[in-house]
Formats: sequence, structure tokens, C-alpha cells
Amino acid sequence: MVLTVEPGLYFQPDDLTVPEEWRGIGVRIEDDLLVTADGHENLSAALPRSAAGVEAWMREFGG
Repeated sequence: MVLTVEPGLYFQPDDLTVPEEWRGIGVRIEDDLLVTADGHENLSAALPRSAAGVEAWMREFGG
């Protein structure tokens, strides 16, 4: 079985409980996990996690 884990944080534009620079954005990191009778494997483990890493990856592979 393969399943996707999608933890995320989403801040409303008018949410005064978070700093102004974070208002109106969302951050989500997804992982795709392969689960077998012998264990599991994170299929997306090699993907970048930092903003700079994602931007570099997009320039190289995604546009």
C-alpha cells in the first residue's frame, strides 16, 4: 500500500495571532510512504525540505 502523509500549516490573512510576514501563507510537506509486510519506505525522502532547496530543485527540474 502507498499512502501520502500531508502535514501542513495554513495562516489566514487576517490572523493576528501570527507574525504579519506569515499571514496568508500555507506550508505543507508531503511524504509518500510504501508500506509492505516487511516494513516501510519513504519514497519522497530524497526531495528537498528547505525553501532554498525546493527553489533550487524547481530551477533544475521543474521550471
